[in-house]
Amino acid sequence: MTRIAVIGTGAVGASVAAWLIADRAHDVVLCVRTAFERLRVETPVGVLQSAPTLLTSPGEAEPVDWVIAATKTYDADGVSRWLGRLADERTRVAILQNGVEHRTRFPQLDPAQIVPVIVDIPAERRAPGDVVQRRTGSLTVPAGTAGDAFSALFANSPIEIHLTADWLTAAWQKLAINCAGAVSALTLQPGGIAHDPEAAALMRALVRECIAVGRAEGAKLDDALAERVIEGYREAPADSVNSIHADRLAGRATEADARNGVIARLGERHGIDTPLNRMADILLRLGAPLP
Repeated sequence: MTRIAVIGTGAVGASVAAWLIADRAHDVVLCVRTAFERLRVETPVGVLQSAPTLLTSPGEAEPVDWVIAATKTYDADGVSRWLGRLADERTRVAILQNGVEHRTRFPQLDPAQIVPVIVDIPAERRAPGDVVQRRTGSLTVPAGTAGDAFSALFANSPIEIHLTADWLTAAWQKLAINCAGAVSALTLQPGGIAHDPEAAALMRALVRECIAVGRAEGAKLDDALAERVIEGYREAPADSVNSIHADRLAGRATEADARNGVIARLGERHGIDTPLNRMADILLRLGAPLP
């Protein structure tokens, strides 16, 4: 039986955990801040409900076969405290987070232990342990032995696992989508704002900065990506709310650094100016919390 620890039970962590628990081939523990009695996830194919084993302190943890870190990117320190107890030299650690820095966010780990994961699972957390998963979704990992092992964890779930020989490009393509979402987060307008010509022009410009920096980092990104991102937003439900927008509405910290700030930081390294993403990062980080 595979021992798995899931750190973080927000929308993505809870969704992933629910499917892993449903597969009785796994022994799953959830590492949480706030304890809850049951895990309930409404999925497109039915409700998954369980009474999982919870750990609320790293001191309770022991090494496992797999750690799945599904917290916000700004909670790297919290994840690291858990990793100190959950991971030994045999443990594989899957990082289910936004951005493109999965491999460098946890320098205490051997890079060979890390499986970076691109997440596409639309879901919303209603309360601790209570999540609505809007679409079955997918997880993308690098092809290879570790990717195959990660894929096997979800063999009995409907979550699609994509193996890619060019994870770097896939991660920057996802970042292009995410960076454009700053327009919704700053205006507090749902995804349908992409139908406004001025908003769409701003989103394209954010994506073009992302493309320039991604290429400098080695990603294979074509110019048409900017228009595909806009089309994707326009085809999505007009009332859709991305995670950084939802965080602002809830008065929580945002992942501005991982979605826009990283483009500015890496752009500076390559001598590429990215004024729009820099501005979005600053405004989202320094803006006053909503009442």
